Amino acid sequence: MRQLIRTALFVFGPLLACNHGLHATEARPNVILIMCDDLGWGDTGYNGNKIIKTPALDQMAAEGLQMNRFYSASAVCSPTRASCLTGRNPFRAGVPGANSGFLRPEEVTLSEILEKEGYATGHFGKWHLGTLTHTERDSNRGRPGNMADYNPPKLHGYQTAFVTEAKVPTYDPMIKPVNFDEGESRGLGWEFVKEGEETEPYGTFYWDIEGKKVTDNLSGDDSRVIMDRVLPFVDQAVQDEKPFFSVVWFHAPHLPCVAGPKHQEMYQDQPIHMRNYAGCITALDEQIGRLREHLKKQGVDENTMIWFCSDNGPEHTDRPDNGSAGPYRGRKRDLYEGGIRVPGLLVWPAKIREGRQTDMPCVTSDYLPTVLDAIGINHPKPNLQLDGETLLPLIEGTSERRKKELGFLYSNRVSYSNEKYKIVSYKGKPFELYDMERDPYEKTNLAPEKPELLNELKMGYQDWLASVKDSFDGSEYGTEFVDRAKLRWPYDKKPKNK
Repeated sequence: MRQLIRTALFVFGPLLACNHGLHATEARPNVILIMCDDLGWGDTGYNGNKIIKTPALDQMAAEGLQMNRFYSASAVCSPTRASCLTGRNPFRAGVPGANSGFLRPEEVTLSEILEKEGYATGHFGKWHLGTLTHTERDSNRGRPGNMADYNPPKLHGYQTAFVTEAKVPTYDPMIKPVNFDEGESRGLGWEFVKEGEETEPYGTFYWDIEGKKVTDNLSGDDSRVIMDRVLPFVDQAVQDEKPFFSVVWFHAPHLPCVAGPKHQEMYQDQPIHMRNYAGCITALDEQIGRLREHLKKQGVDENTMIWFCSDNGPEHTDRPDNGSAGPYRGRKRDLYEGGIRVPGLLVWPAKIREGRQTDMPCVTSDYLPTVLDAIGINHPKPNLQLDGETLLPLIEGTSERRKKELGFLYSNRVSYSNEKYKIVSYKGKPFELYDMERDPYEKTNLAPEKPELLNELKMGYQDWLASVKDSFDGSEYGTEFVDRAKLRWPYDKKPKNK
């Protein structure tokens, strides 16, 4: 029955009822994708952090679906972001690394699909899926004449944008101090700039959907600066009686971390780097609470899906106090759990009436198929290979079994897992095997004692890898993008086990 209704919706759109029998304009949920930058699994109160205050996230965890085994699709920033919008492994989507490649122009993004379905679409905060200018220096890759990496949100189905190419300081995002006090560093962060202190431009700009620089309201906490743009977007969509899709990708707590006076004071007993790190997270948390309150005032909170996660594990092994992967092994850039297992939450009061937890593996690639399933439409390219799967059965409480295995690729590192077992290899070395139910902290390598299981997982991995390589090489879209981005497939050497 559900499939018949989906088919009807795909053909007749909003003229028909959705897959749960409600009128389309009433039932189609608003969708908000919130992502932190480099927030570790152990950096939230609900996951046990005793220092960092995250009351809004703790409330989301208490009221919604807490996904204890939620994964970013990569161990670094940009690739995970590509997965959120496409439902595909980042290598398929053209984004193998943080500053390598960009979101393929041919990719079918969630924003494009929802725009065609009548949604208002907006992207706020970090972009990092291509450059935003080709006329001047900006951030990591923006420079005069660089059309090869030019790839703004407007090319991917967005109607509104307030975005930076990459990182900014988490307080006063457009500037940095000229002079640094002892104990501060340009890399990790600094004391917030006081009135009268000399500053210089940080080197990254905010851009609107038309590719124009935004110059107003850019001082103070960066998460607040971002949310100041999100709320009017919501208001306009409500006024226009349109469902909305809003991507809110905060910069915090990516380095350089800077906290303002209010949040510095909250952590005054901590060293400066922890004051900045914890302070910018709490400032971000306050903006999430502000968003939820605003949705309630507008009367749209019940049927709004708010997804929350991080793009990878915590940064900087030199300062492990500035970010926690909890009990898990590894950090950012690792394919051990600490690099890819991140906080994962969903609040959707219309479907999730009370808080609950799940240990089912979920991943950022699941966003697209889940949202399409929730609004009752099919993917416009049904033969396109998706790596994510719909989580609607999990949300509705009818199933907690994952059908698809999870594959991860980053910097010549590979990982592949099902619900129970995981294999991982770095730089062509023999695969390690872990029981993720009994040994989620990856302390005991079972490869020597379970060769048959290891080989079974390796065969599944090799088939999956071949499929990803076909996509990467252009089997779906041709080779124009690969040539333009000058990408190279790094996994020709297969990991072996003795």
